[in-house]
Amino acid sequence: MARDPRYDILFEPIKIGPVTAKNRFYQVPHCNGMGHPNPRAVAGMRGMKAEGGWAVICTEECEIHPTGDVSPYKEARLWDDHDIPGLAMMCDAVHEHGALAGCELVHNGPSCPNHYSRELPIGPSHQPVNSYDPMQARAMDREDIRNYRRWHRDAAIRAKRAGFDVIYVYAGHDLSLPMHFLQRRRNNRTDEYGGSLENRVRLFRELIEETKDAIGDRCAVVVRYATDELIGPEGLTLEESQDIVGMLAELPDLWDVNVSAWQNDSTTSRFKPEGNQEPFIAFVKKVTSKPVVGVGRFTSPDTMVSQIKRGVLDMIGAARPSIADPFLPKKIEEGRPDDIRECIGCNICVSGDFTMSHFRCTQNPTMGEEWRKGWHPEIVPVRKSEDEILVVGAGPAGLECARTLGQRGYRVHLAEASAELGGRVAKETKLPGLSEWGRVRDYRAYQLGKLLNVEIYRGSRLDAAHVLEMGASRVVIATGADWRRDGIGRMHGFAVPGFETANVFTPDDVMAGKMIAGPVIVYDDDHYYMGGVIAEKLRRDGLEVAIVTPADLVSSWTQKTLEASHIQRRLLELGIELVVKQDVTAFKGDHVELACVYTGRRTQRACASLVTVTARLPRLDLYDKLMAQPGALIEAGIKSVTAIGDARSPGTIAAAVYQGHRYARELDEPPTGEVAFKREMPGLAV
Repeated sequence: MARDPRYDILFEPIKIGPVTAKNRFYQVPHCNGMGHPNPRAVAGMRGMKAEGGWAVICTEECEIHPTGDVSPYKEARLWDDHDIPGLAMMCDAVHEHGALAGCELVHNGPSCPNHYSRELPIGPSHQPVNSYDPMQARAMDREDIRNYRRWHRDAAIRAKRAGFDVIYVYAGHDLSLPMHFLQRRRNNRTDEYGGSLENRVRLFRELIEETKDAIGDRCAVVVRYATDELIGPEGLTLEESQDIVGMLAELPDLWDVNVSAWQNDSTTSRFKPEGNQEPFIAFVKKVTSKPVVGVGRFTSPDTMVSQIKRGVLDMIGAARPSIADPFLPKKIEEGRPDDIRECIGCNICVSGDFTMSHFRCTQNPTMGEEWRKGWHPEIVPVRKSEDEILVVGAGPAGLECARTLGQRGYRVHLAEASAELGGRVAKETKLPGLSEWGRVRDYRAYQLGKLLNVEIYRGSRLDAAHVLEMGASRVVIATGADWRRDGIGRMHGFAVPGFETANVFTPDDVMAGKMIAGPVIVYDDDHYYMGGVIAEKLRRDGLEVAIVTPADLVSSWTQKTLEASHIQRRLLELGIELVVKQDVTAFKGDHVELACVYTGRRTQRACASLVTVTARLPRLDLYDKLMAQPGALIEAGIKSVTAIGDARSPGTIAAAVYQGHRYARELDEPPTGEVAFKREMPGLAV
């Protein structure tokens, strides 16, 4: 298909100092949970984006010195020449497809407790490290500052030798040393690096100038800067940033601008819409002649064009959208924007960094598996048999399974009990803030609609007899799961007394619209988003709501998706009482009995209804009935019956999509052995 001429502007080349980007698509630096211990995995992932049409592809944070050791987090590293080969792999993979490779050089100063290197943390002043580790950063003297400038210059030269085309000077996300020198609350120096704004900017200016002097003949020097910390006058404000950018306007070859801290920069769709950073970055192009890139979870080409034509940005920056669809630029270029696998803004990708593991994506199950499993987001192996497959259940696992099987060329029958596709996604998107999660269903339903070898049966609740009559060679059970009503979960291995009464409800009941009387208590022993979202919905329905959790804060796991602070604020602003560190031990019809998780002290709290958010049970009735009839399966010609997604093991939507994709991709493929992926084994070197 031909490209829509409205989007031609997105494919204009952009000059960045001594290098030229082939279009306006720019993958800004982002973490991935793989980092320097997994250079082949990182190269495979970044190279895939280059193949997908991104003109600039950057690393994650790249440590420049042992005093800036961010362990246990797995980021890039350029401490010395030994680190060059690993990063060179990424550069080669990016260059193979005509893209520019960027390296974000970072020293995070007092954000680094240096657990691995055991070096003393350093910062502009004597202050505790930003983490809760029991240590302080020592104030850098002039020799320390000279050393830091030398480390940065040396790392820039190593990055150039590794093959990078774009080198960063980083001052953002309330992390890096240049940012800490800019911040009044962290810089209480009285020398030439403290006090006035000009003095606080001095180190930032020196780094830019010295980096350009060291590698500017061949490499572009880019500044990443957060224009507002969104904490009021105690932090860097937009007004002060206008002065800072004005002082440095023409020094870098490109400005990469955003807001701080990370939870504000990468806010989930539950709290911020596409393009929400525009008010904080639009001023930059007015004060510099250099190109400007920014982010906003951009997935709509119309929004991208608008940003450029209105003079907000020169290049469309993306982290999460490039993860959800590495081929986003190519799909626009080829006139296929409807095929974009749009980011849903759930931040499950971010959890990879916090768990120090290969990151993952709800929309893109191949993310992180490019090297170790050889998975390509757009290419799957052709079918290896004439088998027909029946997929029962059109939730996220079933939809992805049917889509991938259909793409491979298998004849697929997809049966859904309800009239609506999407399973849990269809229900959860009706909850506050989760509407964009419907993209999981919408993308797959659209792709299935183009596959003539896939038949979809809505409103078709199948029993074992139906399955045996279908004539399919293989059966996939993707029937999902139900929330438990008995209180069994992390805190309780047995049913909780009183949870069997009529005024105890589950999230399924809430989403089904059952009438619930207030005041209501939401018992959250799940710790992801559901408890907080259910409490918000009930409060918006006009009920008095308290949420009780055994954890130290509500929806505690969302610390790994950068949502925890936003969730606490939202719930408190709505007037929802947050009762933490308390377990519900019984429900008495008009009150719950609580126990402190530390002391066991018992209290009571009145309520008319209880919503229990604890654990889920797989819907396995159909699977169990089929597996109980091995003779009937053989007679019907059924080779296998397999449960996938929540029907096998309830988890995240991302996990369900992955399981659906994995089954479909690996069907009829040769077995891979006990370990289903390649591993990067450390070499022994002196």
